[in-house]
Amino acid sequence: MRIFTYLSKKVGDLTVKYSNLPESYIKRSYEQVYWRNPKGYPQYPAAQIARKKFRFTTHRPWTGPFARQNERTTMRKKVFIEPIKEWSFFKGDRVEVMVGKDKGKQGLVIQVIQERNWVIVEGLNTHLRIVGKDKNFPGIVVQSEAPLLVTTGVKLVDPESLKATDIEWRYTEDGDKVRVSKSSSRIIPIPKAAGETIDYKSKELYIENVDKDTLAVDAAKV
Repeated sequence: MRIFTYLSKKVGDLTVKYSNLPESYIKRSYEQVYWRNPKGYPQYPAAQIARKKFRFTTHRPWTGPFARQNERTTMRKKVFIEPIKEWSFFKGDRVEVMVGKDKGKQGLVIQVIQERNWVIVEGLNTHLRIVGKDKNFPGIVVQSEAPLLVTTGVKLVDPESLKATDIEWRYTEDGDKVRVSKSSSRIIPIPKAAGETIDYKSKELYIENVDKDTLAVDAAKV
């Protein structure tokens, strides 16, 4: 199977959805433009010299830690990503770990990093790290979950047998696209948690900020 670095060039669809931010804003927050032609002059083509590839991690692209990890003077090895035709893992999914010390254990997906084909499973595949260490303080030991590859590290759990299973996308009689377990042909519904963003758990529960938000009533008039 061919491996590409393509996903290191763009932000995943699920990341944009989770951010609840305009995609253009996210792009501006992490892009590094070294030079561009001035706008508003028809004699100049819309050309620019900018960084094309970024090192995506568990830090979100619009945050300060992401910017520090992708500083202009920082050189990093290439990361090769296996392309996935249809993404099948979402926040809230129950999965089974297939590798490492927690192989065979099941847990819930709490974060999706689509740019690296990663998911983070609550309480599994953990490691210890020391935070705040200096010459006068030994630091604090913190346990955190390390990401797992969706291609080899985890599988979805069949709702009937409660065991790991491969899945495929199919269409129902009503035309809805669903995930189906290959072992039992049961539908694996997408969890409600997949619709969560930084700002709200669900659209219905979101409380509008009258000072900052465009009210839904006004947006519907457009």
